[in-house]
Amino acid sequence: MTTRRTPWVLAGVLAGLSGLATSYATAGVLTIREAPVVAVAEQVIKLTPGAAAERAISILGHYDKPALVTGILVLLLACFAAAGLLARGGWWRPMLVWIALAGLGLASVVTQRNAGLVDALPVLVGLVTWITVHSALTDALFREQRRPELASRERRVFLMVAGAVSVASVGIAVAGRFVGAGRRHVEVSRRLLRIPGVTRRQAPAATSLGLRGTAPWQTPNEDFYRIDTTIALPTIEPEEWSLRIHGLVDRELTLTYSDLVARRMTESWITLNCVSNEVGGGLIGNARWSGIRIADLLADLGVSADADCVLQTSHDGWFCATPLETLTDDRDAMLAVAMNGRPLPIEHGFPVRTIVPGLYGYVSATKWVVDYEVTTFDQAVGYWTTKGWSAEGPVKIASRIDVPRSGDDVSAGAVSFGGVAWRQHTGIAAVEVQVDGNEWERAELGEVPSVDTWVQWAVTLDLTEGDHEVRVRAIGKDGETQTSVVASPDPDGSTGLHTIEVSAS
Repeated sequence: MTTRRTPWVLAGVLAGLSGLATSYATAGVLTIREAPVVAVAEQVIKLTPGAAAERAISILGHYDKPALVTGILVLLLACFAAAGLLARGGWWRPMLVWIALAGLGLASVVTQRNAGLVDALPVLVGLVTWITVHSALTDALFREQRRPELASRERRVFLMVAGAVSVASVGIAVAGRFVGAGRRHVEVSRRLLRIPGVTRRQAPAATSLGLRGTAPWQTPNEDFYRIDTTIALPTIEPEEWSLRIHGLVDRELTLTYSDLVARRMTESWITLNCVSNEVGGGLIGNARWSGIRIADLLADLGVSADADCVLQTSHDGWFCATPLETLTDDRDAMLAVAMNGRPLPIEHGFPVRTIVPGLYGYVSATKWVVDYEVTTFDQAVGYWTTKGWSAEGPVKIASRIDVPRSGDDVSAGAVSFGGVAWRQHTGIAAVEVQVDGNEWERAELGEVPSVDTWVQWAVTLDLTEGDHEVRVRAIGKDGETQTSVVASPDPDGSTGLHTIEVSAS
């Protein structure tokens, strides 16, 4: 038995998984958000070059983070198996693997925002578990090497220990999940929360042109796109949240949640979109946001004339530098507490996030925001700016064809086309559609309550039998016509005209 690799590999894998289980459970009991595996994954995200991150988002979409965690777990299993095989040559050899993995986990944990000594405890518990359990599992294998005549007995001992370790690991992991049910508790608090001044007003009827297949003008919360760098979502009780505003101001301020919602509430329809959105992509949505205007808040603090940006920091450590002008002009830049008439979903920043019309999210839309430093661009740099993206990120004019879809077969004759167009904080004056390079045809536009939202468009065109190429462009209220020059999202947003192909018969 001991000459075969299988039992040694099994010992390493079981020891490794038991260490992950106790580490996870310890993080859960202590309500530490960044369990070691999660911390490693978030460190990988931070170190990933911008182009690679953009590629991962475009290919995997919302599955990018589960894919990353899965990849890390697969690599860990390989390391656990290697530790088991190394044990055949001596008890001290697998120690090299366990210590190296623990060192990697510890380095990732302590570099997280606001990390303390307690955050290192899950790593240490996992390391002790690895060493102890692996020793217990390999003792029987070493005894069999020394006493071949006892092989049958030692085999039973090994299997009994392996079974006990497996059951205990599962039990510990499950217990840790139940004990550390922070998200569930915060979710209950969120559902029960009632915020003064927040309404559940529906989208104005005139915003929709009624063309089936077009994205709804108001995006439901559950369908709203989500892009962030965190693996484990911050779960913050409203009474535990606060925002510190400091830097180039006459007086600093720390706002609690109750302080914030006691101020005058603003509600606005605002479209948000991600700089990673490809031409014709879906990383965009429109919602009714409720919150407190940042301009009013900063005006009370006395902002220095030298300041030109605000460095925002999230509870999970993400950060961005936002142009001060966009936070203090007439747009409804706000600290949002509600989305479509309900407290923010956890995945969209509960209890408080930043919303700034007219800017891509990577320089403005900080979820779980906890810190504002009024500063200058000379002194501040954003998370994505460090990866090569532009510093200021104004939204570019864009449009999209939602119906029909590219590749659809349609009936020859009158065909209805529709979609959405946007240029937040400037507005859309017109949308035009072109078939096979012919004249541009003006589309009908839905009504909108402000320039900060997207607009639905629709047009009916005659198509002859055969294949056709259809493209769309938007014209802003400032007279700018959407460019046909193709550019990738990196470094400041994609450009080009959304084009589809349909076949009429």
